[in-house]
Amino acid sequence: MKSDAMRQAGFTLPELLIVLAIVGVLLAAGMPGLRSYTQSQQLAGAANAFLGALNLSRSEAIRRGGRVDLAPRDGVNWENGWVVFVNKPADANRQFDAGDELIYSHDRLPAGMVLTTTLTDKSAPYIAYNGNGRTRNNMSDRAPLWGSWQFSLDGRSRLVRLGILGRARICNPADDRSCAF
Repeated sequence: MKSDAMRQAGFTLPELLIVLAIVGVLLAAGMPGLRSYTQSQQLAGAANAFLGALNLSRSEAIRRGGRVDLAPRDGVNWENGWVVFVNKPADANRQFDAGDELIYSHDRLPAGMVLTTTLTDKSAPYIAYNGNGRTRNNMSDRAPLWGSWQFSLDGRSRLVRLGILGRARICNPADDRSCAF
């Protein structure tokens, strides 16, 4: 009698295979949505991290009463990450190097993400804030620098826009008309 009760309490192999097949179909149907959600979160995360670095640069420049820079980690490509730093005195090199004070560093962007930059000063990829919290170019602390960084991944994008007064914001070009310059 014990063996009959034990047989009735479990699943048969065909029942288990049917349940596994249904779970597999449901998972397969949900995977494209999960991938899309993951990419959307990566895109938003990268744009928000960059906006945070811009805001940190500005607030540190105001707090210190002097220039603070935001530039690519490698001095060339924003996709390889960025750094917020204070350049050592009398250093003509406006990229982060030995002797500069590092405030913040961000790692490389996720694979497949593209970052396109449009800045008014095309001499080098950087943003510099003066002690008043306004952007400046390398030639003068009174000449403003502004532009945008477009983060793109699989047809989606987010734009970080930096205005002439040094304030930045994020927008979605797909649904925000004010996003375009």
